This record gives sequence, structure tokens and C-alpha cells, in this order.
Amino acid sequence: MAKVLSFGELLLRICPDMDGEWLAENKLPFYVGGAELNVATALALWQVPSAYFTALPENFMAEQLVGYMNNCQIDTSKIYHGGDRVGLYYLPKGKDLKNAGVIYDRANSAFAMLKTGQVNWEQVFEGVSWFHFSAICPALNQAAADVCLEAVKFASSKNITISIDLNYRAKLWQYGKQPVEVIPMLAKYCDLIMGNIWAAEKMLGISVAEVIQTTDDKNIYLEQAKNTSLAIVESFPKCKSVANTFRFDYQKGVRYYTTLFTENDFFVSKEFLAEQILDKVGSGDCFMAGLIYGFVNQNNPQQIVNFAAAAAFNKLFIPSDCTTSTVAEIEQTLAEND
Repeated sequence: MAKVLSFGELLLRICPDMDGEWLAENKLPFYVGGAELNVATALALWQVPSAYFTALPENFMAEQLVGYMNNCQIDTSKIYHGGDRVGLYYLPKGKDLKNAGVIYDRANSAFAMLKTGQVNWEQVFEGVSWFHFSAICPALNQAAADVCLEAVKFASSKNITISIDLNYRAKLWQYGKQPVEVIPMLAKYCDLIMGNIWAAEKMLGISVAEVIQTTDDKNIYLEQAKNTSLAIVESFPKCKSVANTFRFDYQKGVRYYTTLFTENDFFVSKEFLAEQILDKVGSGDCFMAGLIYGFVNQNNPQQIVNFAAAAAFNKLFIPSDCTTSTVAEIEQTLAEND
């Protein structure tokens, strides 16, 4: 089976409550995460050979984090050791990473300080047949964007399948470049592009119809997802598959469904509904992992998009950055939503 290498920054998520009780209790919940590590963790849990590349300092905390990943059955041998610190972010419990309340503390982290020419990509990609990264990496600084480009060029030269998650984090794009100036140069090397119709507009310049801003009609959203997918594969000929997620938060709960364009056909997942959820972080990463899981297992497209959507939906009820849902539990969710 394919070995999947996920590339990105390991982060610690610190979760203060909104009422300040953490000050009185003198403790803060935290989770180990980072979008790409969330993907690597899910794949390892689902018995897909999974490796992770990041940069970590050489200290006892990094050693403990590597031990944690090893216990998750993730291959950590690719990790670059250097730099001074691990990146952090602060997010109140139950909030989304797109929420204005997120606070990033990632400047001068080991990963953010990576430069081109530092990494032995031949060694990193040894035995790897799938490479995954997200648009969060090139959002950090120009050096990180250059390292991403160096990585995808090398992976492409080795005929390694490449996927990107169009994660948009407005607070990270602060070095004078807009996403649309950077991401298309990376996307042209990708075989699978995942995100949503709004991220594709912001990061790839694929416009959405004006009616999208004022509608809640599922049929209109699906039509736009299909049009966006077609525009992406036309603009980026190497890309053969495009996936989009739709999650809507209402007073009465959450509505979730996804789409997949592949093999010149358009597939829509089952729809999932819930009155309450626990944690929004990592759901999109779990969807991405579900897609990769389906493709490397050579499942049919409808199975792929259904499994990925169910995996992402399950993550909404797990209070951590990465999923703990097994394949059997995800399949149970699918069965319950027949």
C-alpha cells in the first residue's frame, strides 16, 4: 500500500475558556495538532502507512512529541531537527479556526524558519508514493512558501501523487502576498485539490456566482461546486480530482455534505445533520484523510466521498485536533445515515 507523507507544522493548541476560569483553576487544556499532522494521525489509525515531515527543535519537549507520534504509528524518521521552538495557537473551546478569536504564536518556530536548500528531499521522499500538504504552510512567510514549492517540484519529479488542502487562514497571510499570488504555483503540481468553493475563489481565483452570497439552496451550492471543480481541472491540468466541503451552522445544529469530482464525473456525499457538536477543529483535515484513504485503497468515487464525509462528521464530536474514529466507527455512521 502507498506510504503517505504529510508535510506541515506541528502545533500545540491551547484552549482557554471564554470566562477566564482557567486563571482561577491554574490550568489550560491543550491538544497536539496541526492540519497535516491531523491527516497523518487519521491515516495511521486507519492502517495506511503514514509518515510526517515537520521541523522540531532539539529539546525534551520535541522528544516527547516524537514519542507521541511514534505511539500513533506515524513514521517520524523524516522530521528535520533544528530551530528553537514549537509553534502554538490559542483557540477558545468550541470555536472554529476561521473564528476571529484565534491567536497564533508561530513566529520564529522551527518550521517557520525552514529555508530552501536545508532539506534532503531525496531522503524525505524515499519510499513515499503520496505527498500531502496544505495552504497553511505557504501562508507563514515567503521562505515557507519557497520550501513548499521546492517540495512539490521534487515530489512531482518522482511521480509522487500530490494533494493540497486549500485551508485559508486570514491571520497568517501577513507577509505582503495574497494567497492567489502563491497557491496557484503550488496547485499546478497537485493531483487532488480539496477545499470549498469560497477557498477556491480566494486562493485560486476561481470565481463563484453572485447568487451564492445570498442563497441557502443546496442545489445551487452543488452546481457551483461542479463548476468550480471543472474550472480547477481546466486551469490545472495535472489535477484529476477536486473535493469540496459544505458545513453550515444553524441555531438548530449543523448540516454537512461534500462533493468529489473525479474520473470526469461529479459525486455528492450523503448529508449529515446534528443538533450539537463538540469541536470544529480538524474536521476538514479528517475529510482530507478520508479522501486519501479511499484513493489509496482504490475504492470507487461514491464510496470515497461518503467515507470521507462520514469521517469528517464524526470528528465534530471528538474534542481534540485529530480524530479517534476507527474505520468501523465511520462505517457505522454511514450505515446509520442510509
